[in-house]
Amino acid sequence: QVQLVESGGGLVQAGASLRLSCAADGRSFSDYVMAWFRQAPGKERDFVAHIERGGFGTYADPVKGRFTISRDNAKNTVYLQMNSLKPEDTAVYYCAARRYLRSIRPDEYATWGQGTQVTVSS
Repeated sequence: QVQLVESGGGLVQAGASLRLSCAADGRSFSDYVMAWFRQAPGKERDFVAHIERGGFGTYADPVKGRFTISRDNAKNTVYLQMNSLKPEDTAVYYCAARRYLRSIRPDEYATWGQGTQVTVSS
């Protein structure tokens, strides 16, 4: 089982960029599908993107073309590059790990980080 620690959140203006990082502490990082979810106040936790073991990324429609997920298996780290940020991107962003199989459902991920706040002002 891996443990996850996110970093890189912050307060930015609309149109700016941020890069989130999620460092995994544990063995067999390359066995995991890594995902980012986000949760705005009073809303459910939503899928943002996931990256399969081979590096193929899948994105939710609201972030397609603006966000890029990547992973560095040598560093046990997954990244989320967020460009052209909008106020509606404001949320707590969570990193999650699931062994072998991809999913966009948060209830199918057993391992979560503590979350990092992203706030985008208009």
